[in-house]
Amino acid sequence: MIKYGELSTKKANINLFLKQLKDNVSFALKDMDVNIKFDKGRMFITLNRNNFDEVTALLKNIFGIHEFDIAYKLTTKDPDEIANSVLKLIKDKEFKTFKVITKRSDKKFPINSMDFSRKIGGTILKNIEKINVDVHNPELSVNVEIRMDAVYIYFNSERGIGGYPVGVAGKGLLMLSGGIDSPVAGYLAIKRGVKLECIYYESPPHTSLEAKNKVIELARKLALYNNDIKLHVIKFTDIQTAIYQNCPHEYLITIMRRMMYRIAERISRMNNCKIVVNGESIGQVASQTLASMNVINETVRIPVIRPVACFDKLEIIDIAKKINTYETSILPYEDCCTIFVPEHPVINPTFEEAREYEKAFDYETMIYEAIKNHEVIKISVNDSNEEFEDLL
Repeated sequence: MIKYGELSTKKANINLFLKQLKDNVSFALKDMDVNIKFDKGRMFITLNRNNFDEVTALLKNIFGIHEFDIAYKLTTKDPDEIANSVLKLIKDKEFKTFKVITKRSDKKFPINSMDFSRKIGGTILKNIEKINVDVHNPELSVNVEIRMDAVYIYFNSERGIGGYPVGVAGKGLLMLSGGIDSPVAGYLAIKRGVKLECIYYESPPHTSLEAKNKVIELARKLALYNNDIKLHVIKFTDIQTAIYQNCPHEYLITIMRRMMYRIAERISRMNNCKIVVNGESIGQVASQTLASMNVINETVRIPVIRPVACFDKLEIIDIAKKINTYETSILPYEDCCTIFVPEHPVINPTFEEAREYEKAFDYETMIYEAIKNHEVIKISVNDSNEEFEDLL
């Protein structure tokens, strides 16, 4: 039994969210032999075989789920039969303290919630020795939901990861660099219902196949929450070389990021992505000062979302560890953002200087060629990556 949490606050458009959640659950459980139905209060997954652990593990990675429970369904609404069923279900459980919580959406049921909780609690106390009621911190919570179609009994609940169902907010393009921050930014965007595609800039021979495989593995880890991911790989060597040869070195990162933004916007529009997402954090590096962000952002007319903009590094690392991207992100393979870092990058670039320096080379033709010849990799959470495993 799935509880919605934040989704329950939606009004007229709640069915849009619930339909998307149902589709996402169906996709995740497609090999689990289950039946799914939902209403505005709950979603119910009926298991046709004893695979609770497998289903539970998959549900923990689905955004839009606030809480879920292994529930026992009773078709009877006879109060004594319900109480006896609860007693049978807890007889083998070990606990010293408990409480009973009744929720009654079927108002035709003859006993109100508080009185029915007392009835169930009294039945338990009469039949099981050496236990007590503890309403504040019980070892066992006995939940009884009396709904229109049936009665559901369940015990201590599992927390979901919350958020909105993936896809309900539309698509976005994540600038996935291979560092710690961008996968975390992607995870947070997915949590708000954004279905992600990713873009990665490689610069062979300066960047390695290992660096590319590292990004593919990060995309696969995000696919765990996103269902699957399309990764756009842009060969950035010619553009990066032109910047290095024609622009003042203190402006290398600024101009490079401006080119990346231009490419990301065009890839976004080609793939119906409504936003660009990246892992920029205010002040973390020279290209992420407010002045730099402003000059870089000038090149695009698509919203750029920065989910970790106001997080400090330790907060970002904590999330990276939680979502299992940290150990991959710290593998020592350089991306194209780090190979040509100048000794003294500008931290307060100006629009005028950036525009002037860009005139030194024909970046529009280079961008066109890079997009025309870019590689697309489709990644599923179930894919294997033998090349990456070999690196480890």
